[in-house]
Amino acid sequence: MPSITTRVLLTIGMVLFISIVAFTTLSNCERKQPSEVSIDSSTEPESKQTRDNENPVSSQVSQTPLPPDAPSESEPLERIPREYTFSEKLAQAALERTTHQVRYDGRYLKIGYPMGDVPDGIGVCTDVVIRSYRELGVDLQQLVHEDIRQHFNRYPNHKRWGLSRPDANIDHRRVPNLRVFFERHGASLPVSDRAQDYVPGDIVTWKLNEKMVHIGIVAEERAYLNPSRHLIIHNIGRGPELGDMLFDYEITGHYRYSPDAPNDELEKGI
Repeated sequence: MPSITTRVLLTIGMVLFISIVAFTTLSNCERKQPSEVSIDSSTEPESKQTRDNENPVSSQVSQTPLPPDAPSESEPLERIPREYTFSEKLAQAALERTTHQVRYDGRYLKIGYPMGDVPDGIGVCTDVVIRSYRELGVDLQQLVHEDIRQHFNRYPNHKRWGLSRPDANIDHRRVPNLRVFFERHGASLPVSDRAQDYVPGDIVTWKLNEKMVHIGIVAEERAYLNPSRHLIIHNIGRGPELGDMLFDYEITGHYRYSPDAPNDELEKGI
């Protein structure tokens, strides 16, 4: 039977053996850890350089320099201003007339010539048309007077008013005379009940009753209840105003007049 000393030595030896085995195992684990980390890192997403190498077309496109005059993404594209037609400019000039305080007054007054006008604070329906055209440099007073002087019998001055000669003070301020002038020098368009046939800048005439006639300009603005119908700029007694009255009265004329445009272009709305 082993002595006590022998058993103690055996126990100490066993403890030392177990400690050595445990230390060795732990050291092996620590040495393997970098290798495992290296393996895991290989599964990370591929770099941009790797992707570019695998997809040379994409890399080539992304690296192609822009032309020197090409705008950068941070620079807004320059808008090219649109050129308005004469008819559109006329509609805009007519709309501006609605900002003026004008009392309805159709008295006969002596005025200058050319570019003559009654006082700013008075006027009738024809003055809305005359002043709108004048804003664009077109003097209907002179144009109508010269045409009447050369073609007096084409106008209703004698038959309607018993006149024997032109009168530059009033001829251009009468609706029947303007109708003849627009028929002769502009485009006389069909009279219809289709709202879309009347576009901004068109001239429209009406018969209010057996004695009274009227004239106005088609505006860019549209009717709230029917967006296909444009509003009218006119003076029917309350000064220049914008109203939804295109079909309120019998239409007697529909015209489009630009002093520099041929009639065929006016008919097409160019």
